[in-house]
Amino acid sequence: MSTDVLAGPVPATDHVTVAVSTVIFALRPHPTTGVSTLWLPLVRRIREPYEGQWALPGGPLESDEDLVTSARRTLERTTGLDPRHLEQLYSFGAVDRSRAGDEQQCRDRVVSIVYWALVRAEEAERAVNGQNVRWFVADEVPELAFDHNAIVRYALARLRSKITYSPIAHAFLDDEFTLAQLRAVHEGVLLRPLDPANFRRQVLASSSVEPTGQFLTGTSHRPPALYRSLSRPTHQPEEQA
Repeated sequence: MSTDVLAGPVPATDHVTVAVSTVIFALRPHPTTGVSTLWLPLVRRIREPYEGQWALPGGPLESDEDLVTSARRTLERTTGLDPRHLEQLYSFGAVDRSRAGDEQQCRDRVVSIVYWALVRAEEAERAVNGQNVRWFVADEVPELAFDHNAIVRYALARLRSKITYSPIAHAFLDDEFTLAQLRAVHEGVLLRPLDPANFRRQVLASSSVEPTGQFLTGTSHRPPALYRSLSRPTHQPEEQA
């Protein structure tokens, strides 16, 4: 029998690396309209390929760590964030997704396991922000390194779909919140206004929240009731790589 058959096909690349990247969403006012909208942090690459371009936070998976640990490590190192909601989003492994630069880089291949993190506005305010880390409006990001624009588009579409049938919006809020605050999260993510009465009816019918018995103080009108989530998002993966 031919040894060539036993050896199998010759690999098209010299090296395959597994990387972990994260899309981090926070709701903040739009710089032009002031309307609450989704933002995300990007990091500026300091080496080739794509030196000087913005990219999602991430890095190679170490041999002694699991995926969640890797995601948290790179998040803390690049942005200083430790999000409560961290969930596996999808894996991106197109053969040519990382090919740019010199000949050796063109022979290497990177498969990225992508997580998404949802953080509150006050957490985003405390995050690292400087020359090589900057927050952008999620729907207005510049041309990014690798296929990261496609990853951002996928994450936005997934979030806007999931928020319509799950309690994932609670991750943007404090432990106690009003229904108006919850509606504002939905409107910021979906980029459209929602009818307050219909929204209230749907949320209460979903049994995803319960009243705390407390009321929001400091308002000029009748104080609204505070609620808490009955089903906070977990750290379980949504999509297995």
